[in-house]
This record gives sequence, structure tokens and C-alpha cells, in this order.
Amino acid sequence: MPDDQLLTTAEVAHRLRIKPETIYAYVSRGLLARVKVPGERISRFRLADVERLAARTQATRPDRDTAATMRTATTLIAYGRLHYRGVDAAKLAPVTPFEEIARWLWTGERRGESFVAAPESIDGARRASAHLPEHARTFDRLLVVVALAAAMDPLRFDLAPATVAALAPGLLATMVDALPLAGHAAADDSLAARLWPRLTREPATAEGLRALNAALVLLADHDLAASTIAVRVAASTRANPYAAVLAGLGALDGPLHGAVGGTVHRMIESALRDGVAAAIADSLRTGGLPGFGHPLYPDGDPRAAALLDLVTPLPAPGELRRAVDALISTAVRRGSRPNVDFALAVLAHTSGMGPGAAEVIFAIARTAGWIAHIIEEYAQPSNRFRWSSGYVGPPPMSV
Repeated sequence: MPDDQLLTTAEVAHRLRIKPETIYAYVSRGLLARVKVPGERISRFRLADVERLAARTQATRPDRDTAATMRTATTLIAYGRLHYRGVDAAKLAPVTPFEEIARWLWTGERRGESFVAAPESIDGARRASAHLPEHARTFDRLLVVVALAAAMDPLRFDLAPATVAALAPGLLATMVDALPLAGHAAADDSLAARLWPRLTREPATAEGLRALNAALVLLADHDLAASTIAVRVAASTRANPYAAVLAGLGALDGPLHGAVGGTVHRMIESALRDGVAAAIADSLRTGGLPGFGHPLYPDGDPRAAALLDLVTPLPAPGELRRAVDALISTAVRRGSRPNVDFALAVLAHTSGMGPGAAEVIFAIARTAGWIAHIIEEYAQPSNRFRWSSGYVGPPPMSV
């Protein structure tokens, strides 16, 4: 990102996590300089100046704010883009293996070796999840798989960064390889290629695998989402990495977080069956239009744009294309753009995946980011999250 890039007042406020009026207090004190752009009446600010001020103000915050900020060097959402260690994730997604991005998040090094798990771990996880009832979701199997992987790892209580980074590839490989096959396994040994036949009976294509790999990359981390906060709180108690991942999976399972993709999938099904107008009406009646809008991306979710660019060329029935286009155009007229949940549901429909596929892709991808946050949290003081409750009940009474 060039140092001479100019930011709007809203972008500066988001980056510094302050109100717009505070910006002008910084200007009046000489801490931040305004830049006049010919032909524009609004104020602009240099990116380099804003970053210097951010480093200064965030470094001098009192210790009591540490729990609230949960500082991270892994992911930044700013200027309408998602960055992994300073690199635009949407630019990485179409051309970079998920395995390479995962290692980049964990260690800051770019290596793309395959992720492999011990055969006994995969076999044990398969046998354990086989006891689930027939109606169990694929996501339910992930909970069992992670718990089983923990039980089989005698080094799970070794919290050294190198040990955690070393166990992560095996955990992700087990999460994928222990799931039952729905289709024919691909010859490719990438995680995306191994996940594909566990989500759909459709044969894998190079274009389809590229889109699935991109989805994994784009969902690998998203700063301090609710599930990531759960992971970091668990890690702060020095829960082992598997237990911290299970905490994240619990939060991710919420219908307003990782499970949104399934809701969007069913909305698209409704649009195909009953028409776009009826599908939108039903969604609005039950609380809103899932898969559109994101508070961190007022100008549109760049993850959705990147993934839809890869999904659009894939073969799809004409009625699906028309329904997707109509949903997007209707939402845009209402002032909302597609987010990554919508793009993920479109990928699932295009590839013959069921409504549970989006949540599984999300969970496997986000586990990579959680591992990075776990490593960061282990380097912080333990048990550092203890907020005041804001008690509003009756006053204490003498007995």
C-alpha cells in the first residue's frame, strides 16, 4: 500500500478507532495534517501520517485496555480491504495455496507443503464420528474430530509456538480427511482437493478447486470476530490448542456467524423454487436479507467480489445464474452488496454442495486463523480477560 495514499475522515476514524471529531482535535494540535485535493471540498489525510499516529496512540493506551483490544499482528481490516500480515487477502486468494497462507499466518513464512495427518488419527476420528446419528451435520463431525485429535496428541499441552505451529497442519488434515466421502477423491493432494469430494458428488475441476481454495484463503481469518475472541479467551487460560479451537467452533456454530452461509443457501433455493421476490420477502419477514452488507466494508466486501469472480465462470444452470443475478441486483437497489457468506453459498450451489457445506468450509478455513491467534495469545499474560459485569440486579441484603 503506497505511503502517499490519501484517506477520508471516515477511513481515518475506523483505523484509529475514534470518532471523527477527535480527528480534528488531532489536527488542531498539530498531530495530524490535512491534505487539500484540488476540486474536492473534503479533508484527506496521508496514510503514512495516520499509521504513525496509530502506532503512537495504540502504544500508549493504558494496560486496562489490553483485554478489549486483543492486539494482533496477524490480520488488519482497514481502507475497505482485508490484509494478512500486511498483504491484501483478496489478491492472494486466486493464486496462493491455502496451505501457504496458513503457514504465513502462523509463522510469517511462505511455504506451501502439503498438510498430512497420522493415519491412526484419521482412522480414530472416522470411527469416533461414525457413532453420530444419521441426521448429524457434517459440522457436528468436526467437533468430534477435533476432540479425538486432542486425545491422541500427547504433546497437546506443550504451548511453545513451534509446537503449536507444528501440530496445526495435522489438525487441519484430520478435520478434512476424517470426513466421509460423498464423491470420488481427487488426485491432487491439496487440502481443497481433499475437501471437495467430502462436500459434493460432482467431479472436481481445476476451476472449481481454484474457487474452493480461494474461499479457504479468504475465510482464514477476519481479525477479532466473535469466534476468534472465544479462541483467545480460552487460550488465555492456557487451554491447549485443540480446546481453544473447540471454543471457536462453538461460537462459529451460531446462526449469526459461521452458520449464515446455510441460511443464504436456503434463500437461493427459495429463489429458485418460488421466485426472487418471494425469497426476499420471506427473508425480510424473518429478520433481514442474509448474505448482504457488512459493517466493516461499507463499500462492499472484497472477499465476496474476489470469490464471485472465480465462481462466475463455473458451469451452472441458467436458472441459478438468473436467480443469483436478480438477488444481487435487488439487494444493491436496497443499498446492500453481497458479502462473503453470499459468495460461499453461490459456490456451494454451483458445485452441487448442500446447505451445510458453507459452515464446514468456514470452520476449516478459520481454524488456520485461530491457530495464529492462539500462538499470539500464549505469548500474553495468562488469564488477562476479566471484565466487570455491569451488575444491574437487586442490591445486596443482609441475612
